Amino acid sequence: MTTNRKNELIAQLVSILSELIEANDSEQVAEVTSNAVEVLTIKECTEAVKGLSEHTVRKLIAQGKLPYMRAGDGQRGKMLINKADLLAYFNGQATDR
Repeated sequence: MTTNRKNELIAQLVSILSELIEANDSEQVAEVTSNAVEVLTIKECTEAVKGLSEHTVRKLIAQGKLPYMRAGDGQRGKMLINKADLLAYFNGQATDR
């Protein structure tokens, strides 16, 4: 495939994506924002659940009982926990993640 053909395909894709973006109405955008996920840092977890320590949150993460994601560079990135998962764990409900 030539470079010109690749550029043509990319231009077509950009055009199609632009049309799709313009086709989204405000109702769909509102639906996406209403489904937003609230994440907490470890410190914020201790504020959300009274009596919970940072050490306990870290232990739960290490044991795989509390799902998390890292934001930032590698091992130095902040651990972020889904607020719904945190509250579900302490309400005795299993998480799907």
